[in-house]
Amino acid sequence: MTAKIRTRFAPSPTGYLHIGGARTALFSWLFARHQGGEFVLRIEDTDQQRSTDESTRAILDAMTWMGLAWDEGPYFQAQRVDLHRQMVQKLLEEGKAYVCTCTPEELEIKRKEALAAGKKPKYDGACRDKGLKKSPGCVVRFRGTDAGVTVVEDLIKGNIVFNNEELDDLIIERGDGYPTYNFAVVIDDAMMNITHVIRGDDHVNNTPRQILMYQALGFEVPKFAHVPMILGSDKTRLSKRHGATSVMAYKEMGYLPEALVNYLVRLSWSHGDQEIFSLKELIEFFSLDAVGKSPAVFNPEKLLWLNAHYIKEASPARLAEEMKPLWPAEARLGDAAFAQKVIADLQPRVKTLVDLAKAAEFYFTDEIVYEAEAAQKFLTPDVSAHLQSIAAAIPGIEDFSKAGIEAFLKSFIEAKGIKFKAIAQPLRVALTGKTVSPGIDEVMVTLGKERVAKRITAAVDHIAKRQ
Repeated sequence: MTAKIRTRFAPSPTGYLHIGGARTALFSWLFARHQGGEFVLRIEDTDQQRSTDESTRAILDAMTWMGLAWDEGPYFQAQRVDLHRQMVQKLLEEGKAYVCTCTPEELEIKRKEALAAGKKPKYDGACRDKGLKKSPGCVVRFRGTDAGVTVVEDLIKGNIVFNNEELDDLIIERGDGYPTYNFAVVIDDAMMNITHVIRGDDHVNNTPRQILMYQALGFEVPKFAHVPMILGSDKTRLSKRHGATSVMAYKEMGYLPEALVNYLVRLSWSHGDQEIFSLKELIEFFSLDAVGKSPAVFNPEKLLWLNAHYIKEASPARLAEEMKPLWPAEARLGDAAFAQKVIADLQPRVKTLVDLAKAAEFYFTDEIVYEAEAAQKFLTPDVSAHLQSIAAAIPGIEDFSKAGIEAFLKSFIEAKGIKFKAIAQPLRVALTGKTVSPGIDEVMVTLGKERVAKRITAAVDHIAKRQ
C-alpha cells in the first residue's frame, strides 16, 4: 500500500451537494490533513442520463465555499471508461466475469419466485457457465463465490462479516457498455492509490462485493470507514421536509462557511466537551476513532446558534466581503468604511447575513420609511420641539463619538427637565423608522452628523404634515 495517506470524495453530479455528502467530504478531508496526506476529488459521472455540468459546478462551488481544497482532481469518471472496460475484459479473459443475456423480464420473474419461496432475491447464475460472447444489450457479471465469508474491517463500525453465499453475481458492465458504480469505483480507487475510503454507511452492503473485486483484480484493499447517516428531528433520513439540505442553500440563507463546517464535523464526532473549533484545531484533533457509530440528528437551531457566534466574532471587513451579494445597491456602490461601521453596529444582534442585510436597510436609504405603529406612537406633536432642538444642535457637537453623544443627550434632557425615555424612542424612530435597533448613540455615530440632522428634521416635517 502507498506510504502516504490518500483519501477521496467521489460525488455523483446528479444534483446539489447534500449536507450528508458534505460531512463525508469534510471527514475525508480532515483525515487526510491530520495525517499529512492527500485529498482527491473525483466526479462519478458515468450515469450519463442524470449527470449534468450544472450539478458538477454546484458541487465544486460548495466544496470551494466550505474551504475543502483538493490536492488532485477533479477527475471525471466518464473520462476513464476505456480503463474500466479494459478491466472488465481482463476479468472475462481470466474467467472471473461472464456475459449474461437474461432479460429484465426474466430477472423480475426470478425475483418474485424467490420472494414467494421466502428467499432473499439473488441472481441464480443462469448464464455463469454458458460461455456467452458479448452481444448488443448484454451485461457482464462478476463471478462471485459461495464459499466462506468476507470481512469488512471498518474503522468506525468494527469488523462486519458477510456470508459470501448471500452475495450475488454483481453486474459490472451495463447493457450500454458503461461500467456500474461498484466496479468503476474499485478501479478508480485502486488506480488512484486511495488508502482510506471514508463514505456514508449506505455503502456498507456494497463493500464486501467491492473487496472481492479488489482481490480478483490483484489490487490491495484499502481501509474502509463508514460514517453514520444524518437524521432529521423525527429520526428519519434527512430530507427537504426537515429544511434545507443543500450546502449552497445555507450560503444563500446567510450562513458563514466556518459555521457549517463546525456544525457538520460535530455530527457524530467529538473532542471532549468542546463545541467551537477553528479549522486548525479540527485538523489537529480529528480522528476516526472519535466518530460515533450511531446516526446523528440534524439540529437547525444549533447551526443557527453557531452561525450567530461566527458572525459576532468575524471582522467587519471580512463580513463586508461576504455581504456583497446581499447588500442593497446603495451599500454595494457606497462608502466601504461606512458599510463596515454598519456591520459593527449590527453583527452582535443578528444570526445570519440575510438578517444583517435586512437590519441594515435603514442605514443606506435617503428617505426613512416609518413603521406605521411606531410613527403613530412616538412621532407625535409633543416631541416635535425636542426633536427640532436636537437637530439644530447636532452640527455644533464637537465630540460626535458615543461618549460625546451620551453627554450631549444627558445635558439636553437635564436642560429640558425631561426623562430620557421621552426622547429615546422618538429619536430611534426618526433615525431608523423602527422601534428596535442598535443603541441610539451607536446609530448616530455611524450615520454621522449630516445624516442624523437630516433624518430628525424629516421626522419633524412628518409630524407637521400629520397635524
